[in-house]
Amino acid sequence: MKMSIFEKEAGIKVLSLFDGMSCAQIALKKLGVQVDNYYASEIDKYAIKITQSNFPDTIQLGNVRGVQGRDLPEIDLLVGGSPCQGFSFAGKGLNFADERSKLFFHFARILAEVKPKYFLLENVRMNKKSKDLVSNLLGVEPLTINSRLVSAQNRPRQYWTNIPVRFFPVDKNILLKDILERETATHYRAGQKLLDNYRGGNQLNPSYKSQANTIHDIEGKVFTLCAGTHGYGSGYVPESGNPRIFRKLTPTEFERLQTVPDGYTSGVSNTQRYKMLGNGMTVDVIAYLLSGVTKI
Repeated sequence: MKMSIFEKEAGIKVLSLFDGMSCAQIALKKLGVQVDNYYASEIDKYAIKITQSNFPDTIQLGNVRGVQGRDLPEIDLLVGGSPCQGFSFAGKGLNFADERSKLFFHFARILAEVKPKYFLLENVRMNKKSKDLVSNLLGVEPLTINSRLVSAQNRPRQYWTNIPVRFFPVDKNILLKDILERETATHYRAGQKLLDNYRGGNQLNPSYKSQANTIHDIEGKVFTLCAGTHGYGSGYVPESGNPRIFRKLTPTEFERLQTVPDGYTSGVSNTQRYKMLGNGMTVDVIAYLLSGVTKI
């Protein structure tokens, strides 16, 4: 008979590396999972503040370099989203030559040390050489799942896991218009330079057009949110009731695009909210994957 580790009389013990604002913990809460201990390795003070505000019982371990398996109890679930900047096709393509990408090896090290029942690693799509190296070390091939199935964001990511996954999430057909706030402050509006270059029909002067200056079709999806955008690099949307006035996405809309509860990241500056949401994982994808955890 198969039974989920989530059905144990006692709660599970979780170790989250590169925990950020604790998206995995949000996913577990959505699933109604009882967590006895949640250990988090994170160094960003703003992300830690948000985690502790929402989940005050989180046990913070600090820098992943100092995490040692021998210091931890038996772990049921190891999760992590190691820094992706070196792997991203949008970056310089340094791969493991990027010091941030090398942090993945600590995930592999700790996986071998703690030997959890289940593990889950999230990262961007990467070139075949890097993907094969990660797959060989973890012993599984990745699944590629696009967040567009569960949100209004086009965000393809790779997930290495030993959790049995038979199907991908059902497409919820969520469009950008479905997650937009009805009223926003005027300081979210685009600058006059962008407006002066607007030609209508969501077209900008070719010499001025860039990803950051894209005007999104609210009947579609936005492109991948990134950590360095601070809201401005994620394009613009027409302001409600005025199709010729454009504004950037708000932190609340970033939360909705990552399927994070409204207001979860409140308590730090908007700049830090945009950063941690861009760095985060899409909660509903993580929840879907974790819902498949079973054991004999």
